[in-house]
Amino acid sequence: MSATASPAAPGNPPDPEPSSDVTDTEETPPRQARRSRLRSAVVGVAVVVVLALVAGTVFTVVTLRRPLPSHDGSQQLPGLTSAVEVRRDAQDVPQVYADTPEDLFRAQGYLQAQDRFFEMDYRRHVTAGRLAELVGEVPAAIDADKVTRTFGWRQVAEQEWHLISDESRDYLQAYAQGVNAYLEDRDAEELGVEYTVLGARVEVDEPEPWDPVDSLAWLKAMAWDLRGNYDSELDRALAYSTLGETDLVDELFPAYDDSGNRPVLRNQDLANKRSADRASDQADGEDGDAASDAELTSALTGTVTGDGAATDALEAAVDSARSALEAVPVLVGRGDAAGSNSWVVSGEHTASGEPMLANDPHLALSAPGIWSQVGLHCNEVSDACPFDVAGFSFAGFPGVVIGHNGDLAWGLTNMGADVTDFVIERVRGDTWLKDADSEAWEQLETRTETIRVAGGSPVDLTVRSTEHGPIVSDTLDVGEVVGSPTEAGTEFGEYAVALQWTALQPGRTADAVFAFDTAKDAEDIRAAAELFEVPAQSIVFATTDGHIGYQAPGRIPVRSKVKGPVPSDGTWPRPGWDPRYDWKGWVDADDMPRALDPEEGFVVAANQAVLRDGSKPYLADDWDYGYRSERIRTLLSEQIAAGRPFTVEDMNRIQNDDWSAFAEALVPVLLDIDVEDSFGAAGQELLADWDYRMDADSPAAAYFAAVWRNLLQEAFWDDLPTSMRPDGGSQWLMVVKSMLERSEDTFWDDRTTANVVESRDEVLSRALVSARRDLTVELSKEPADWDWGTLHTLQLEHPVLGGADVPGLVRDLVNPSSVRMPGGSSIVNATGWDAGTGSFAVTTGPSMRMVVDMADLDASTWVTVTGVSGHPASSHYDDQLDDWAAGRTFAWPFTRGAVEEATETRATLVP
Repeated sequence: MSATASPAAPGNPPDPEPSSDVTDTEETPPRQARRSRLRSAVVGVAVVVVLALVAGTVFTVVTLRRPLPSHDGSQQLPGLTSAVEVRRDAQDVPQVYADTPEDLFRAQGYLQAQDRFFEMDYRRHVTAGRLAELVGEVPAAIDADKVTRTFGWRQVAEQEWHLISDESRDYLQAYAQGVNAYLEDRDAEELGVEYTVLGARVEVDEPEPWDPVDSLAWLKAMAWDLRGNYDSELDRALAYSTLGETDLVDELFPAYDDSGNRPVLRNQDLANKRSADRASDQADGEDGDAASDAELTSALTGTVTGDGAATDALEAAVDSARSALEAVPVLVGRGDAAGSNSWVVSGEHTASGEPMLANDPHLALSAPGIWSQVGLHCNEVSDACPFDVAGFSFAGFPGVVIGHNGDLAWGLTNMGADVTDFVIERVRGDTWLKDADSEAWEQLETRTETIRVAGGSPVDLTVRSTEHGPIVSDTLDVGEVVGSPTEAGTEFGEYAVALQWTALQPGRTADAVFAFDTAKDAEDIRAAAELFEVPAQSIVFATTDGHIGYQAPGRIPVRSKVKGPVPSDGTWPRPGWDPRYDWKGWVDADDMPRALDPEEGFVVAANQAVLRDGSKPYLADDWDYGYRSERIRTLLSEQIAAGRPFTVEDMNRIQNDDWSAFAEALVPVLLDIDVEDSFGAAGQELLADWDYRMDADSPAAAYFAAVWRNLLQEAFWDDLPTSMRPDGGSQWLMVVKSMLERSEDTFWDDRTTANVVESRDEVLSRALVSARRDLTVELSKEPADWDWGTLHTLQLEHPVLGGADVPGLVRDLVNPSSVRMPGGSSIVNATGWDAGTGSFAVTTGPSMRMVVDMADLDASTWVTVTGVSGHPASSHYDDQLDDWAAGRTFAWPFTRGAVEEATETRATLVP
């Protein structure tokens, strides 16, 4: 919980009362009251909040409040060509008005440095592989730096600086000037209390000036967390190393079933159907018959026999690669629930008569949050100053990433395109095997990186790369990659795993952000999408003149169809010594799927497949399995069929829907299981009249989640590596639904019980009984006292100071109080949790929610998970959290008159 002194500091407005603009009449939870009590306690003792990180380190109220900026009055910003006006509402969201684009972005940089500089500084240290310079000799930080340096994010960003347009460079430079103007003459402790805390442990350097490339590097982190099937590709290889049968591996990775959960677009909706039909995304032969398991092992290991030693060596290489890649800090979000919902409805189905758009990206949740709300307005919109846009930006990057302008609104969801391949390489000395048939060995590219460590010795890192990409399997000290598996095969060298990833080639995604901000119609979105190379995101959009649409962007590799034992579609790691598997270029931008005004009257993009299986261009085989998208489609279709036009409130209600497709699939089967004793059956009885909603107050929801967790453990933990324990997302529902039809499926049997073969009903009965016992311990002996919200809590953490290794008082200052949450994985209100950890705690969720009404932009709503400020002592550090958790949103003023009416704080930035 954050703490501030009760009286307003000079230049700071008093803490606002809870906003009357909340769009739900439900009583606001008492977070502000709790915060006020803490403030009063701090002031009452009159002196200190004491923290002993090391002897003699003391935090006073003055220290906590020292970084808080002034948000009113006249402030000098060198470099401006004319005065810039800033208006802030009750949530402290800035709306910025300027005469030129450069002044807009100069002001945005200045304001974000005021509110979020430590977050910006942390992000640039991570993306440059310099985290240990900031936090000191922390093993996790050093490991993260090793992997990020291996990727070379910073080097790629430096190359992109020379690719983007002159206008984008001007905007990025202006933004950097604004940041640096705020940094000027301020020491680290005036920029963030985090520097004071870190300074008690290590010597903290004064922050460096902001460089425009720092902004570009952040796009690499966004692309990394939102890449495609990287996890599934490695998991297939690891599962195969344990199971030894491709049929069993395939059972764990079922094909997307578009007969049940529909893709984003139907063929008849495609605006470019003709070009999509002719899109060439495969070449060089045709797939042959399915390979034997021995042939697959042989192909992946480069041996003739594919013996056990070769498999062990391959497993070691793949496992070390996975360990390395998991060392990168989660900056945006990962896992099944790291996706998004978005949909757009045409005006024929809305109360306003114009389209409506909804978007809620499901990403990692932390304090401060990922998004920074802002409005950027040219005083006179023209070709010379074309910006009149509001929405969600990233602290550290100029412009708006998701939002709307005066003509068009757009939302983004992770498309899930397969843009990464893991390549099994054979390495001998300083060479790698490029072509086994011709025995062609090529020189490895090698460079040395030196990682500085605050308070410690530098760490030298040798980075090796093939033409496919950097070798990631030997980055960390996770054990040497095993050498050649057979004496006769030593000429093939050792195993290594390289990463080929589209984002490691420089691109123009930065240009795309500014193109979105000024887009007016479908053609503008199409042009912006061509620039939006990574990460590959589905774009839904709506215009004020009544159009809705969808556009797929991204740099998507063209993969050859190879007649061979290893699948060539990117679903498995591929042999680097067989050039037939190499990428053959990129899908043409004109062939990327798009639609305008589809016949259904709406578009839903929630990470499901974009097109039906077999459609061109080939984008991926590993998708979210579409339970969220299908539920959204159902709710939209039902309301349309009932003849009820949609309002903003309806769209927000759908965003907060907590109905579970998991429960619909499993509960009827669970109710048929005989549980012998009355104690064990008490939980099962809760399911009999349950409505399948994962409501925070529901006893049945708590019990069902415990059954699901335990079912996955009973069925799969004995078969799979620890790193592959099921997280409980949509993939695992598809797997279990299929297994329910086969009571003797191999995965029902527990391999650890000798001479006993378990069946489906035995495993289901165990899961039911163990869940009852678990909740008796975790919650209460009486099932009626159980509730989902007590188990399923969100505890936001500060990325540097929020962990268990930090003293409790610091954690209390920087981590907001935990909140009870409804929802769950693959539910529209996607508050994801990881069943593989045994915990029900929320790991990902809707990082923000927005609904845009194209008939009246001022009637739109928004909310973010925390608040505008990154300063723990600010009243706006987490002032949106309780409303966000309860599904409430705030008014989103856009026009000048609406902004003025909502204004509570005014500032003028002057040259």
